[in-house]
Amino acid sequence: MHYQYSGNAHDVIAGIGLVNLVWHGLRSHDSIPVDYRIYDKASDGKSKNDHFREMLKLAQDRGINPDDVVADAWYSSLNNLKAIESIGWTWVMGLKKNRKVNRGETLEKLDIPDEGLKVHLRGYGWITVFRFVAKNGRTDYIGTNRDNPSRDHIELVMKSRWKIEVYHRELKQTCGLERCQSRTGRAQRNHIFLAISAWIQRFKRRLAGGFLFISSSGMLLSMISLEK
Repeated sequence: MHYQYSGNAHDVIAGIGLVNLVWHGLRSHDSIPVDYRIYDKASDGKSKNDHFREMLKLAQDRGINPDDVVADAWYSSLNNLKAIESIGWTWVMGLKKNRKVNRGETLEKLDIPDEGLKVHLRGYGWITVFRFVAKNGRTDYIGTNRDNPSRDHIELVMKSRWKIEVYHRELKQTCGLERCQSRTGRAQRNHIFLAISAWIQRFKRRLAGGFLFISSSGMLLSMISLEK
């Protein structure tokens, strides 16, 4: 357990960091967890970005081939983007507004049309960037290494990011992810594994009596903090 920022609490809290990798079908609308990591740099020396790259490489070794790798700006470091590129996958990622492109310009200073703007990301290469403005006025900058991406596709993919938050909520509310009262690390790790296993069993029951048609997919990655 350590202190980290919680998007739910909008503050730094003490908790267990859990990094999740989820497969999502854009047409089937189903999301399935394929990997997770306990984030504890003090014990294993690995950052969230280290876990990110390891999980994607293992997913490739397991034969998973997503249309896009999707994550927020926390995971859009140059090393991560290059790692995805080296695998041969495309990525659709959030970028911070002060990200440097072209000749030292920042994204927030650029005039980005609705159809996107091709820019040279410092240290990486050419990408396409889109600007999305939410109803509350928040501006998101989304970059991708896709060839000739359409705004409709990028918007659809980015909206799918919410599915991993639904998965987090279901783990907490229906599978008791945060309810283990044990104090040992091993007991907590066992409880997390069993909570995820319980979610998978619920998902399998939901599919019982039917079949799953998959024709388009993406990999979603995010991190939650289990408040203690």
